[in-house]
Amino acid sequence: MKKILVIQTAFIGDVVLATALIENLHQQLPEVRIDILVRKGNESLFESHPFLNQVLVWDKKNNKYQNWVGLLFKIRSRQYDVVLNAQRFAATGAWTAFSKAKIKIGFDKNPFSFLFTNTVVHQFSKKGQHEIDRNHQLLSCLFETKVAMPKLYPTASDELAVINYQQAPYLCIAPASVWFTKQFSIEKWVDLINQIPFEGPIYLIGGPGDKLLCDQILQKINRKSVVNLAGRLSFLASAALQKKAVLNYVNDSAPMHFASAVNAPVVAVYCSTLPDFGFGPLSDHSFIVQTNEALTCRPCGIHGKKQCPLKHFDCAKTIKMDQLIAPLLQVEQH
Repeated sequence: MKKILVIQTAFIGDVVLATALIENLHQQLPEVRIDILVRKGNESLFESHPFLNQVLVWDKKNNKYQNWVGLLFKIRSRQYDVVLNAQRFAATGAWTAFSKAKIKIGFDKNPFSFLFTNTVVHQFSKKGQHEIDRNHQLLSCLFETKVAMPKLYPTASDELAVINYQQAPYLCIAPASVWFTKQFSIEKWVDLINQIPFEGPIYLIGGPGDKLLCDQILQKINRKSVVNLAGRLSFLASAALQKKAVLNYVNDSAPMHFASAVNAPVVAVYCSTLPDFGFGPLSDHSFIVQTNEALTCRPCGIHGKKQCPLKHFDCAKTIKMDQLIAPLLQVEQH
């Protein structure tokens, strides 16, 4: 076995979790060349990654199908020994099925799974099973192994990009999410920032699209030591900043997985979704905050929604401020 391709073209959080597969493959097969295929925009996660040979990129926004065909020919030309597909959609399934790889591994829910050499049952129903456990079942087709943790590798330039923000103890808050019902409300973030018993700087982090939300939070708070870094840091630089924070406050979203991948202390706030879906934090020091109310409408789905189906958003509104502050008090005692 000489060459392996891992495919994960979903959202950035899914790709971060898939890095656990790379860790495990390298541990078990250190001489094998490992490639990964991701959607355009996520390739920067793997800049100077020590265990990857090459990153293949699918541009889904420009000439989507033409680019898909080009990648199929590229995959076939590389003659991989193993193609390992961590996704369940037809586009990636067809790459896997027609890859010419000797071993084609994927989940049974993929429409092209009947053409794989090995399939693994994918289920959300097993309570407490994390996504990295589900993904690692794919490796059982190759060898027996313990589950590895996801890991990101910020470069020296990423570390340098944030060093000036690390001169005093600090907190990070990633207030945004792609989905409204996964995102703790602006009013709640403002209340937290105004009430939290912490004297150091607080950094608001996120992508360029999160800058407006962070600006809105800044306009509503009454403390000066808060800095909006949304859109100013790369993915890996954000991870480097999170790594040395006293604590990171995040939604059920990509920054939570960044924290897991650099083992950063984290408070994960769950609104409409549940940790039992298998996407919870993995850091050594991690805290889950969610409503204590027995809401019959929660969860309203596996993924977030663009708005609360019942218009009240009680899954966020009923979270108490002391639930959010308690983890900081606990961390500061150690």
